[in-house]
Amino acid sequence: MLKLENISKSFVQRGTVLDGLIFEINEGDSVSITGPSGSGKTTLLNIIGAMDLPDAGNIIFKGRSILKMTPDESALYRNKNIGFIFQEHLLLPHLTVKENILLPLYAHKISKEEFNSGGQHAKLLMERTGIASLDSKYPFQISGGEAQRVTLVRALVNKPDILLADEPTGSLDGKNADHLGTLLSEMNREFGITLIVATHSSDLAAKMNQHYRLENGKLKN
Repeated sequence: MLKLENISKSFVQRGTVLDGLIFEINEGDSVSITGPSGSGKTTLLNIIGAMDLPDAGNIIFKGRSILKMTPDESALYRNKNIGFIFQEHLLLPHLTVKENILLPLYAHKISKEEFNSGGQHAKLLMERTGIASLDSKYPFQISGGEAQRVTLVRALVNKPDILLADEPTGSLDGKNADHLGTLLSEMNREFGITLIVATHSSDLAAKMNQHYRLENGKLKN
């Protein structure tokens, strides 16, 4: 489903972080990417999610190069095909939990039927992740673990093909980190979402089916 061909990326201050990287993932896979800080894990996820561009190489998604997409097509790719989870929850403080979750549905023009379908899917996910009772609360009224579950549901509301999770448990205590890791694995299995997790956590990495380490700009099994 996704193929990265000879991806390279450098920064002035950091030098080369990705060096001819090759990576292929099939639909429904779950993958962990580990490596030291500064090794390029976040850069790699940003390139897959079309939030950053490589200096060289190509990214093929379902047979099409995302590097040849127009800006509008690239934005639609990010919104419809990619879900993001970061270490910080990035919830908007002036919106309720439910409003935060439904935000991706407003990012592009959809029919009333599609919006209602998305709302029903959000309700299902909120129940599945144990946050249904939080729908009218604001981010400052919920815990860090709950906020990350809200972020997970928001990332899945558009039924993306790929979920990118960048240190999703990094700000959580052990119990909440384990809970979120379990939820990620269950969402991968139950909904068939392809999952790519960049993490320092060996416990979270172990929950994935495939394991890679990013070293010297390349992925190693």
